Amino acid sequence: MSVELNHTIVHALDKRESAEFFAELLGLEITGEWGPFVAVALSNGVTLDFATAPADKITMQHYAFLVSEEEFDAAYTRIKERGIEHYADPHRRQPGEINHNDGGRGVYFMDPAGHAMELLTVPYGGWPA
Repeated sequence: MSVELNHTIVHALDKRESAEFFAELLGLEITGEWGPFVAVALSNGVTLDFATAPADKITMQHYAFLVSEEEFDAAYTRIKERGIEHYADPHRRQPGEINHNDGGRGVYFMDPAGHAMELLTVPYGGWPA
């Protein structure tokens, strides 16, 4: 059997709020809720399992998502419509902009729990030859 990432737990101040924020922004659906988790499935089968945690127990994480050009357009439109602060860079020095790295586009923004989210249309280093 090959090794694949199956799921990861994303700590949130409010699991439902964070799951809905993420799902709505990317045009996804909440795919399950069991125990302390609200799950959002990605197209490759990996689930993000959102779990409520106390604010002092949440450590900021970075989550980067490879999306199509069409998905990027739709998500970026939602980001702008909702007035979500966003940046072209991970250091948040280029507010209100996107980047054009490796022949694609990218944007960074924070989720409700303070995690750094990134959308990109081309993997870093470009597509394999």
